[in-house]
Amino acid sequence: MDERQEKYLSELERIRKGGPEKYHLTLKKQNKLFVRDRLNLLFDESSILEEGTFSNCLDPELPEDGNIVGMAKINGRLVCFAAADFTVKAGSWGAKGVQKLLYIQEKALSMKLPIIYLVDSAGARITDQKEVFPGRNHIGRVFYNQIKMSGIIPQITILFGVSPAGAAYLPAFSDLVIMVEGKASAFLGSPRMVEAVIGEKVSLEDLGGARMHCNVSGLGDVLAKDDTHAIELCKNYFAFLPQSCLEKPVSVAAKDPAEGRPIAEIIPHNQNQPFDMYELIDRIVDEGSFLEYKALFAQELITGWARIKGEAVGIVANQSKVKGGTLFVDSSDKGARFIWFCSAYNIPLVFLADIPGYMVGSQVERAGIIRHGAKMISAVSEATVPKITVVVRKCYGAGLYAMAGPAFGTDSVLALPTALIAVMGPEAAVKAVYSNKIDELEGEARLAFMNQKKEEYSDNINIYGLASELIVDQLIDFEGIRKELSYRLEAYRSKVRVWPQKNNPIHPV
Repeated sequence: MDERQEKYLSELERIRKGGPEKYHLTLKKQNKLFVRDRLNLLFDESSILEEGTFSNCLDPELPEDGNIVGMAKINGRLVCFAAADFTVKAGSWGAKGVQKLLYIQEKALSMKLPIIYLVDSAGARITDQKEVFPGRNHIGRVFYNQIKMSGIIPQITILFGVSPAGAAYLPAFSDLVIMVEGKASAFLGSPRMVEAVIGEKVSLEDLGGARMHCNVSGLGDVLAKDDTHAIELCKNYFAFLPQSCLEKPVSVAAKDPAEGRPIAEIIPHNQNQPFDMYELIDRIVDEGSFLEYKALFAQELITGWARIKGEAVGIVANQSKVKGGTLFVDSSDKGARFIWFCSAYNIPLVFLADIPGYMVGSQVERAGIIRHGAKMISAVSEATVPKITVVVRKCYGAGLYAMAGPAFGTDSVLALPTALIAVMGPEAAVKAVYSNKIDELEGEARLAFMNQKKEEYSDNINIYGLASELIVDQLIDFEGIRKELSYRLEAYRSKVRVWPQKNNPIHPV
């Protein structure tokens, strides 16, 4: 072999081994995979095309400067990627690593390719801060690029380990964030810094662990068991997304819904009796196709992707088993983010409404329920994809607006025979209107009066009366939901998306 070729192969082998063996052993002890093993699991065999492999090759301690970037394929679809190598300076961002990240982001944007970030990094390399932190083409540009790419190309972040300080914004600006339980974390200040600055003693898990972020803060969207599970989840979710905003999600072979009880049995006669909305979803969508978004966060609202006869849809549904299905601050944010996500990437939206409205009281008012509620209504209004609402049961107050009621550009508002649409429910309405009269009565007389007024009120909001006034577009049979949705989704595929002329709408915060 030519000595030049021999040197090249020797250098390539050294670089691809990553950092010192002791750090590889650390990964094994933590039940984590080496970065190249992660890449090989995520991407199709022999599809990886690296960029800048020999960056910092003259420094034996910094192979690839701890950041592997390039292009590869997932089930035949080309994507860009950036992956931190924890065995090199704990995956920290050095000058060459940042240059490579900026390069691959710009390539992804110019080629309209999705980008996947595989994060296991100590953040900015403090020893190189002048070269990586403050300048025009330093770390800040990474986030600037993410915001430019938002809504144009899908961005997925898999957090395998830490993502501290400024690097914590990498998942925040991504479309989908998968976090490995017990391993991943994101925080602006470490436990040591928090104690030094504000005197609070807190564990890493409580401060910024994966479960906390998926359950409490909402930064994490999907919780994975380990590295392998995280990669499998990434592939599954990616299958619902197009290459860019210029395309639509790929269709797959249709499947029948899962077997189960008739829908009429799933939905109780009593409007106030909770039922499991997941059971209804399973009877509507293709079997095994539902993938939930933020499953552990604000569980009174269900959001996720599924397929109806092979076609991708986004589902927004109220879960009466959790807080009665009432919308709170967090569930409003969750709904808004999901709706914006689906609208950006041409995924039709199906709303399954069973909502008593937004939560009331001093606690939620102080938390900004009006601001956050407006955010979800804004998202519904701005969505340009096909929108279909099925009023399953009650749909009261501004809950009708948040769940894409007739006034919000909804293509079809359908209602089951169990549907009720009103400013508020019968009990609350009677108490609001007749409070003085009710206070005058006692015992049986009071109960009889309230029951009479509730019956009168219920007759006034009868769904057949609303249908006769064209408040809803169609009444449908319980067992006909899937067929009706499938037919309408197919019809609306030709919908022309009209984008707002204003460049910078002001969103509620």
